[in-house]
Formats: sequence, structure tokens, C-alpha cells
Amino acid sequence: MFAVVKTGGKQYRVAKDDIVIVEKIAGEAGDVISLDEVLMIGKEGEAPTVGTPRIEKAAVFAEVVEQGRADKIIVFKKKRRQNYRRKNGHRQDQTVLRVVEVSPTGTKPKGVAKAKAAPAKEAAADAPAKAKKAAPKAVKAKKTDDKPATEAKKAAPKKKAAPKKAASETAEKKAPAKKAAAKKTTKKTEE
Repeated sequence: MFAVVKTGGKQYRVAKDDIVIVEKIAGEAGDVISLDEVLMIGKEGEAPTVGTPRIEKAAVFAEVVEQGRADKIIVFKKKRRQNYRRKNGHRQDQTVLRVVEVSPTGTKPKGVAKAKAAPAKEAAADAPAKAKKAAPKAVKAKKTDDKPATEAKKAAPKKKAAPKKAASETAEKKAPAKKAAAKKTTKKTEE
């Protein structure tokens, strides 16, 4: 069974277990989302059902595989002979989806309910373990009264910058300007 789905202003033909890259959709990796704008549903060898403009109650359920960004494109504008050039780069946000089920009635598949509950149980089980790991990372502030050596280092004077040379010293070092060579004139002899 396949479906034509509209999302992000574009249309995609999808079937079960297809991987599709679409415009960014809210959700984390592992979440199952539903795409409700189904324009057409069909089976192999049968006439497809076409919506006007979409099929009511139909839905496509997909799992978010990854949230990412597309390759960078360069936007370059130029107006010749006007000294006008503008260069910009752009990376579009996108979501990678794996289609779980195409449902003409809009009912959720059995595996979808378990997929949403499983991450919540794992997060609840991992919470005490994460709290124990985070505790040793906390560092108490050290007292500086016990260590006079660190105070001495803090109180040490900073090095001063070297004094700048006077303008008259730099002027003496410059070479004198060269005079232009005199032009040689030749006499023309009259014949």
C-alpha cells in the first residue's frame, strides 16, 4: 500500500518502511508522528483513492530517525557594471522519517503505542543512575586562606609594556628621499 502525503509544501509518495527526508517537523529521534494530509492512497494492481483535496481520516504514521540540516547552498547575487555583489550561505533544517504504517482509516498501528511508552520508561529508570553520576562532578570552592603562595602569585605585579620610541628617533632612521635625475638634452645639428 502506498500514499501521497503533503508536508512542508511538498508532496511525497511513501510506502511502509520507506525512508523520506522532509522539511523540519517537531519531534525527537524515536518519536512516532502522524502525517494527516494524505492526498491519495493506493494498492498495487488496484485503482487509487484520490482525495478532494485530501482523504478524510487517512493518516501515515512515521518514526523520526534523525533531525539534521541539508548541505550548504550558496546564494550569490551580482549586478554587472554596478559593483554590486552579495554572497550568502544557507543550510535548510530537515527531518529524516521512516514510514511505519499507511492507514486509510487513521487508526494507530499496535507498535506505535509501545514506541512512545518505551522511551518514558527508560528515562524513568535512568534518572536515579544519572543523578548518582552527576553528584561527583560537583566541586566545592577551595579556601585561599590556607595557601599563602597562591595569594602571593595573585598579588605579583604585572609586566609593563615597553615604552614607545619617540617620533624623532624614527625620523632619523629613514633614508633621505632621492632627487629625480636631470634630463639630458641633445642638440640637434642643422644640416
